[in-house]
Amino acid sequence: MPIAVDIDVMLARRKMSVGELADRVGITPANLAVLKNGRAKAVRFATLAALCEVLACQPGDLLRWEPEDPAEAERAGEAAAAEAAGASGGAGP
Repeated sequence: MPIAVDIDVMLARRKMSVGELADRVGITPANLAVLKNGRAKAVRFATLAALCEVLACQPGDLLRWEPEDPAEAERAGEAAAAEAAGASGGAGP
């Protein structure tokens, strides 16, 4: 899946266990493990907000996009560069 979940990184930084985080967020340790291990198909914004509040972080600290293949990463990089050039007043139509 192209979305990687870095909850384990934040848990290590905060020296917090999965059980403690689950208790403080209000979800079961099993559901947190599904999310943490990247097996979840979706996450509710309310759950994401609670995770960010408890871990004192931003959503981007917990979730990141990883391309599934190198060609996809290259296209994404080119698109981002083109968008940045357009936003900065670069050459355009």
